[in-house]
Amino acid sequence: MKKFYIASSLKNIENVRYVSDQLKGMGFIHSYDWTQNDKVTSIDQMRDIGRKEMAAVKKSNFIVILLPAGKGSHIELGIALGNSIRTYLYSPNDELDDIEKTSTFYHQDAVHKCKGTLEELIQYIRKDQESVDC
Repeated sequence: MKKFYIASSLKNIENVRYVSDQLKGMGFIHSYDWTQNDKVTSIDQMRDIGRKEMAAVKKSNFIVILLPAGKGSHIELGIALGNSIRTYLYSPNDELDDIEKTSTFYHQDAVHKCKGTLEELIQYIRKDQESVDC
């Protein structure tokens, strides 16, 4: 079964958990759930989590980035792009195409942009992943 990783910020923890639950309900496997980590209190913990996140992105068939995202999410986007991993970039509004807020990396061929509701994102991923199987 296909594995996925979700990148976002701590501000989006509930949305990350919701999307994860929906994707797992479709049979996908969450490669690493960083929302389960305790509060980080040392550089050693950060290093360990970073290693786990990097490994999880690399072994995933696709990643989902929920905006607003933190600096780590953008590094994870770079890892995914560098490893040709399909990426779904989600925003509830038009910030993906706002020249003042967007990033050049948001507009690469491997990045599939989705705006709207989380349900629309989940359905987009489901349909796209079915077409990838063909």
